Amino acid sequence: MIYLDAAATAPLQRAALEALWPLLTSNFGNPSSHHAPGEAAAAALEDARRTVARILGCRASEITFTSGGTESNNFVLKGIALAAPRGRHIVTSPIEHAAVSGALDYLTRFHGFRVSTVPVTPEGIVSLAALEKVLTPETTLCTLMYANNEVGTVQPIDELAGVCAAAGVYFHSDTVQAAGWLPLGVGALGVDSLSISGHKLGAPKGIGAVYLRGRVPCEPLQHGGGQERGRRSGTENVAGAAALAAALDLAQGALPEAAQLATVHRDALIEHILTHTPNARLTGHPTRRLPGLASFCFPGVSGEAVLLELERLGVVASSGSACAAGSDEPSAVLLALGIDPGTAQSALRLSWTRDTPAEELEEAAHAVVAAVHKVRGLRSGRPTDPVPAHLH
Repeated sequence: MIYLDAAATAPLQRAALEALWPLLTSNFGNPSSHHAPGEAAAAALEDARRTVARILGCRASEITFTSGGTESNNFVLKGIALAAPRGRHIVTSPIEHAAVSGALDYLTRFHGFRVSTVPVTPEGIVSLAALEKVLTPETTLCTLMYANNEVGTVQPIDELAGVCAAAGVYFHSDTVQAAGWLPLGVGALGVDSLSISGHKLGAPKGIGAVYLRGRVPCEPLQHGGGQERGRRSGTENVAGAAALAAALDLAQGALPEAAQLATVHRDALIEHILTHTPNARLTGHPTRRLPGLASFCFPGVSGEAVLLELERLGVVASSGSACAAGSDEPSAVLLALGIDPGTAQSALRLSWTRDTPAEELEEAAHAVVAAVHKVRGLRSGRPTDPVPAHLH
């Protein structure tokens, strides 16, 4: 099987497993307990925090561990908004993850916030001029993702954050998909907060992290024992934090060489599919996109049918965000890019890790072409092109 759904969840990295295992078996103490096992767990937790902080270029006290990307985004957006340093206006884009849009919907319905959505180009880019236009003296927070989870478009986050800083607006970025592929230095990015999810990096599910700049006010969402410096009560997932730190360190340490090589393989895959599949459409920006993600629409073809045929050929992929799996509605991200609902239903997302062999990507590109031809042939009743022998 060729696994090309890493944007949904990546395979567990050995380094993460090796960091995780001792903290589940021998050093399993509660880090709040004042005895040797507890102190050993507390030390491991702080080691993980320092590792993440080193990679992001911030203080260890600015890192909070969470249960994943969804909680990280909710933690920051609700926390900063409810601290209300300026007003009750928030700015976002129409292509954010459901964890972001859902949190903002909650703030609108239950706390009286007003949310403005800055449009994106057909390639998924937020323009600086468009952002400047929607900011007001009442804007307290802007949230724009670094890299899109469905089409892979990468935003000019440093420039967008600069616009917000000039206007006195706090800036948050969902960097869940960017981690492992793009630089995460918070100084260069200019962000006030960002979110990370471990299972996109090769750590286990159920662990995430937030960077929150020291002086940014943020109300905690969870109350209890005051763990994580009072920001997130609840017994910490020490093993998960250690695994996340190990996976993040490994991934960011491989940059930029791993990203450059993946980009070459990505572009070869895209070229093959577009060249050999009539009417195929690449979604997202052609060059400002994640090195490990390629997304397409095939007008007139069912995306789900293509996925089923691909799996028969030994390739596992997705139609978009795993969080929207099973929905009959077209992707809100694709609609925001100006793609019509019918075409949006033909979406295919291929995503991989830096460890995915080039040969597998080449084989997958041939499989996509064969699958689309097969589905089109079934729909039209005409014979399809033969499937290459190595895909049988």
